[in-house]
Parts: sequence; C-alpha cells; structure tokens
Amino acid sequence: EFQPQAVGNIRAPHFVMYIREQLVQKYGEEALSERGLRVITTLDYDLQKEGERILYEKGLINVEKFKADNAGLIAVDPKTGDLLTMVGSRDYFSEEIDGNFNVTLAKRQPGSAIKPFIYAAAFNKGYLPDTVLFDVKTQFSPLCPPDSSSSESPCYAPNNYNHKFIGPVSMRNSLAQSLNIPAVKTLYLAGIRESLKLASDMGLTTLNPNDADRYGLTLVLGGGEVKLIDMTYAYGVFANEGVKAEPRSILRIEDTRGNIIEENKVTTKQILDKNVTLMISDVLSDNVARTPLWGANSLVNFPGRSVASKTGSTNSLRDAWLMGYAPNIAVGTW
Repeated sequence: EFQPQAVGNIRAPHFVMYIREQLVQKYGEEALSERGLRVITTLDYDLQKEGERILYEKGLINVEKFKADNAGLIAVDPKTGDLLTMVGSRDYFSEEIDGNFNVTLAKRQPGSAIKPFIYAAAFNKGYLPDTVLFDVKTQFSPLCPPDSSSSESPCYAPNNYNHKFIGPVSMRNSLAQSLNIPAVKTLYLAGIRESLKLASDMGLTTLNPNDADRYGLTLVLGGGEVKLIDMTYAYGVFANEGVKAEPRSILRIEDTRGNIIEENKVTTKQILDKNVTLMISDVLSDNVARTPLWGANSLVNFPGRSVASKTGSTNSLRDAWLMGYAPNIAVGTW
C-alpha cells in the first residue's frame, strides 16, 4: 500500500519545525543540512493525526461562532515527559491565519486554568479540600473603602463569572466551580511567592517567583502569561502524583552509519507531595462538585473513567483554555 502523500511533504509540521529549531541551536544550520542526521522523536503519529483532525474541525466551528481564527493542542506522557502531539494551529499551510505560527509556544494569559497550582500551594501548607472560605463581595485593597465594589486601580474587588455570591464554600467546591473570590483568598493564604515558586518548579517557565509584587493577587485569575506547552507539562505533574518528568521530544540522534550521537533518557524528580496532587486530582475529577458550573452530563465528564479537567478564559474571551489529564496522558488546548 502506498502511504498518502503528506501536504507540502511534511507531516506534523509544527512538531517538525519545533524539533528542527532545537537541532539548529545545538548543531548549527550547516551540520543539519550536510551531516545526514537521523532523528528519532517522541511523536505519536496516530495521536497527532487525531489532534490535527479535532483542531481543524472544532477550529472551523469556533471561527463561525466566535470569530476565533486559531487554536492549539499539546499532549504529553506525564510519566516519561514525552511530547506526543503538537498542533500549533488549525492549518499550518493557511496564510490567511498565519498558520505556520505555533501558538502552543506563545505566551498567553491562562485565566482560571492557573488556579490548581495556587490551590496546590495552599494544600502544601496544610489547607484541605474541606477548608471553608467565604464567597462574599470583598474589597482586597487596603487603599479603598471595605464596602467598595470597584476594581479600578488601586482598588481590587473581582467578581465571580456569574456575578453571584454563595457564602461559605469549601475549597473543593470553589476550585471545581472556578469561583474567583475564594481563589483570591486561597492565593493570599498560600502566599504569592510560594505559589509562583511551585508553578515554576512544576514547569511554568515564564512565571518568576521574584516577580511576586508585579502580579499581586491577580495572579490566581490569570494575571501572568504562560505557554500552552508548559501548562500541559505542569498539569502532567498532577497526573504523575507530584513527579515531574523532564520534557523530552528527541529520543536519540544517529549519524549516517547508525552511531548514536545523542540519547535522551527519562529524567524525573518529585516536585510536589503525592497527597497534595491526589487531592487536586480528586477535586478536578469530581463531577458532583463541578456540576453547578458544568451540569451533570458535560463535555468534561467521561462515564466510567476519571478524568481531571480545568478551564480558563480571559476578558472578552480572547483566550479559552481546557486542560485535562489521566495518569497516562495530559492534554492542553488553547
């Protein structure tokens, strides 16, 4: 059987260019074109094709409904750190949407998709999913009257997505239902610097613990910028019970004679207490806890299979995220 010819002679083009860039940085452009390197990567091409199909089909729906030109998808193996799928746009070869731009490597605001890292930092300090917070109208700035509902600088009084307050609420329900006011209080309890350090340790390369003052309490509502690829790897730490596998996209490189020039082994390190990650995973896969937000039979509910998930969006829906994981795979979409 003849394989179908790949468009433009490149399959998984965003992934290929991502690998090529790494090789150029390491070996130089000249070596790449003349040495005849054989590069064995981590790509799972069956998953890649499925990712490309999904992104193309759903991407067209998003264009129609929301005028959202682009999208991206990443899938990784949490246990090995292997990059399994990288789809950087809904169509690499479309000039109309700058399709060759790889959105999975771009810095974007994560919205509420950052919240699990903040709650993990709080659980690290001894708080629990059963800890009760108060979801009430709150002015967080000491420079403004306590009863002010303004968020104009220097004031800060965020709203929930539905502009309602539900009073006493457990950390479990506040995270599962993505309530903003309890999340800001959780960040205050966890500590901004500690939360940034944990997120950075888990793989969010663009968040610097030394920038705590710059982000302030807005961090938990997506005030910092992150990359989809980093977010997916970081969620993979939750999937792997607190163990971080170093990101890996190249397994080995051989020369024309089959001699191994480079080989990348699996490298892991315990970043987060196992019980903390199990609590986060339990909350993010709790369909009862998230039902007030999603409904009982939502797109993130997989009957018979525990799948942890978290969404995030930014002002005017410029960014919409859906992160999900099970023990064998972590997937991120923007």
